[in-house]
Amino acid sequence: MTADLVQASWTRIDAWLREHAPRTFATLRPPAGDDEIAAAQEELGVTFPPELVASLLRHDGALEGPEAFRFSSGDRLLGVSGILGDTGFMRGIDQGIDGEAEDYWLHGYVKFGSYDVTSDGLLVDCRTGRDSFGTVGRFFDETGTSFGEADSLGEYLAEEADQLERGQAAGIVTFNGRLFREDPLPARPKYSADEPLPAPDEQLPELDLSHSPTDLLHVSHLDGHGELGALIATLPFEQVVVAAQKQLRRLAVETGLNNYPEVAAALNAWERGETPPRPDETDPLALRLRAVLAQADTGRDPALRWAAEKIALGIWGSAYRSVCESAEIRSHFTVDWRADLHADLGNPPLPPIPDDRFWGTLSNPAIDSSWYAAQYAQDRS
Repeated sequence: MTADLVQASWTRIDAWLREHAPRTFATLRPPAGDDEIAAAQEELGVTFPPELVASLLRHDGALEGPEAFRFSSGDRLLGVSGILGDTGFMRGIDQGIDGEAEDYWLHGYVKFGSYDVTSDGLLVDCRTGRDSFGTVGRFFDETGTSFGEADSLGEYLAEEADQLERGQAAGIVTFNGRLFREDPLPARPKYSADEPLPAPDEQLPELDLSHSPTDLLHVSHLDGHGELGALIATLPFEQVVVAAQKQLRRLAVETGLNNYPEVAAALNAWERGETPPRPDETDPLALRLRAVLAQADTGRDPALRWAAEKIALGIWGSAYRSVCESAEIRSHFTVDWRADLHADLGNPPLPPIPDDRFWGTLSNPAIDSSWYAAQYAQDRS
């Protein structure tokens, strides 16, 4: 019956991805062969639970890369070859673990999902004759193996299907044909914009006013935004400035900072092309933002602190850095931040997801891609 649940769950997952995230769906590989699955069990010296066999007969893992299908844990689905490689690697690690951590990784565990950048991942217990046979757990480098993910792979896949079908309520977002999973947005405290402006001599956190419009943006800020980062890197500067203004206004509205007259006036002036003169710590706008920093610290609201800092960065700093960091902070307030950013950039066609060669050949004096350029030059020579 649980093998049937695997098939039913994959049918739901496939249908949802095909409709909403076709590029992610395209990374799911065709079925593995019966002989291939049997050979893997013999090589590992274990018996796969029927649910794992049923899953492999549906999809032999997912292709690697930024578009790959990943579970809600962030782990990419492994096929037969990936199961053999990752499980063999984990067994090698276990040989070096002392007796105090005997459950760090046991011989009967088989890894079927990989976090890729670390050895973390999903596993299934293949120790026959135990009540735990077929249960799903997760391995972490620091703490070892823990169970409780699901009693079977069928149940685990059914919950994954449920999450996809719940959509944004479960943090499910699609953009440019790809599946993304966002953390649930926490409830945030409400703040009043009626507080009087603090006195210049009031003890408040200092505001970073060291930003400059000529500051270089390191390419790592853009690379994390995928195809949107590549778009920002290649658009005309004027278009990036407009997007930075729109993103900062969205951030101010979403946090309530736009209700402060000092913030709204500064953003209005910036949108008119009037960059306000750089203030000192007692300027009205700086005082307001410093008061917000204090408010955020008292309320333990780091997102509000980040937003206040980005207001200063946006107005007096690099437009490239502003548009990137405003988008990053907005992810704490809306799951639609990617679509909003694309709209603010003018909704042009999106380039491919950038690779090292893209960054190595990028020519934009506002962006520091020197490391990639050096690597590209070395590869060519």
